[in-house]
Amino acid sequence: MTTGDQSPIPDYPSMLRLDGRNYVVAGAGVGMGRHSTHALAQAGAAKIICVDVDAGRADEIADEVGRDVAIPWVGDVTTREGAAALGVFAEQELGKIDGFVDIIGMARWESILDMTDETFDWEIDINLRHAFLLSQELGRRMVTTGGGTMTFIASVSGLTSGPMHAAYGAAKAGLMAWVQTLSEELGPKGIRANAVAPGTILSPRMDAVFTEEQRRVNAAHPPLGRMGATSDIASAVLFLTSDLSSYISGRTIVVDGGVDAMFPYPTTL
Repeated sequence: MTTGDQSPIPDYPSMLRLDGRNYVVAGAGVGMGRHSTHALAQAGAAKIICVDVDAGRADEIADEVGRDVAIPWVGDVTTREGAAALGVFAEQELGKIDGFVDIIGMARWESILDMTDETFDWEIDINLRHAFLLSQELGRRMVTTGGGTMTFIASVSGLTSGPMHAAYGAAKAGLMAWVQTLSEELGPKGIRANAVAPGTILSPRMDAVFTEEQRRVNAAHPPLGRMGATSDIASAVLFLTSDLSSYISGRTIVVDGGVDAMFPYPTTL
């Protein structure tokens, strides 16, 4: 102990542990959701409800993690009925909900002038409106049992322009604003809300559609010289869920290999 500093030193590794805590992961069956579920389980989570619209994926991730920890639940939480049903199920199965991770989101590629009303509405529902529904249906229950964490997946497309996927970018920008307000309204009730904004991540979905040239270009662009992996996002999710981030709320962590920090104009360097 130094002469001028008498503050206690925490056991930092233990602050990453989630022992005895219960979580819900929405979109758990594949990609970032699958890795985030494994991350929470490896950090000691007691129970995790694995939410997916596909029954096969929900069962597969529950089997991977282990049925002693993982509980599959199948439903569409982009609807009020689905989100409400999940809230009831989570309360019954977990008792205390210590937090949730919201992975759900997708983009359609259309120009602004050609975009249909159906595409715009779909993007808002799957990327933003369901976050509102989960925040209410799970958040009300979390408040009654002492609070917890809400962690959402945003996107760098909500921090910059979103060419050919403008509605997706607008929805993700709204999600990050939603997180800020959640943190202020629910912080006094013991809830922390944060988001992760991925750059280009080689998820199974992207892996299936990328050409070799797209892989090369996207890997060469970030200063770190590679595309992101779904495990990179899960690592950020685990940090924001754990007590290592206990004084962080209302923030969005950008996980993009350094692209967001790059000088925005052409240079000769």
